[in-house]
Amino acid sequence: MNPGALGAIFSDRPSPLKRFFRERKSLQGVDRQAPDAAQYFGGAGQEYADEYGTRTETFAKISAKARTHAANNPYAVFRELLSVEQIMESPHIYGPLTRFQCCPPTCGAAAAVICSEEFAKKHGLNNAISIKGQAMTTDFASTLEEHSLRKLVGVDMAKAAADQVYEEAGIGPEDIQVVELHDCFTANELLTYEALGLTDQGTAEKFIWDGDNTYGGKVVTNPSGGLLSKGHPLGATGLAQCTELVWQLRGDAGPRQVEGARHGLQHNLGLGGACVVTLYSND
Repeated sequence: MNPGALGAIFSDRPSPLKRFFRERKSLQGVDRQAPDAAQYFGGAGQEYADEYGTRTETFAKISAKARTHAANNPYAVFRELLSVEQIMESPHIYGPLTRFQCCPPTCGAAAAVICSEEFAKKHGLNNAISIKGQAMTTDFASTLEEHSLRKLVGVDMAKAAADQVYEEAGIGPEDIQVVELHDCFTANELLTYEALGLTDQGTAEKFIWDGDNTYGGKVVTNPSGGLLSKGHPLGATGLAQCTELVWQLRGDAGPRQVEGARHGLQHNLGLGGACVVTLYSND
């Protein structure tokens, strides 16, 4: 991982985002001062805000929530609390996004040991957590053809993957107690609430201000602090999400434990483009 915002690594092959860049440029132009990823997701957040009248404070509240959760996670990079005012006063990046609303690309690694159910039972390992459903989706025609920044950053992929998982598992979004989702930017977390069916289309702002995205609300999102606070080591991010949900469903999450967690949902996404949604259960 290089310091700073993500950039192109390979110069000997076409970029998989070439068509995405052209579409983004046609929709909102190019800001040479802002990181590319922030322009994609910040632009998508602004598009949503323009349609639904979403306040800029609403996006900042997501980051404040992330810091509150991260304070209880010893593995998070940023654990100090931030107020909505501090977040909004940090340097402006793009659209509704300020610096504290953008995840830090970080170094990290992850590994998992895979074994058979027979081996787990023989050695007394806890195999009570199971995957009830999983789906991977890739870009649709709508990603580029419907000229929407929200679709460009994967809301259609996320919705399709979530719908497939709910159908496979026989479990709906109303049955989920805890979610680890890809909050690379606060704008993407807001968009993902609706894509995953956690709240109805156009209601994400109320969902946030009512506190339905945190402890005491309808569903706890990113109890780990998410990418915004835990950090985003890219390749290791998905397994970190999986680990957090398994801890939650085992009741091993310590001070950030979600009470009565029975079903957990994982959402991971990358541009150019794929999305994976997984549903875990301790039933």
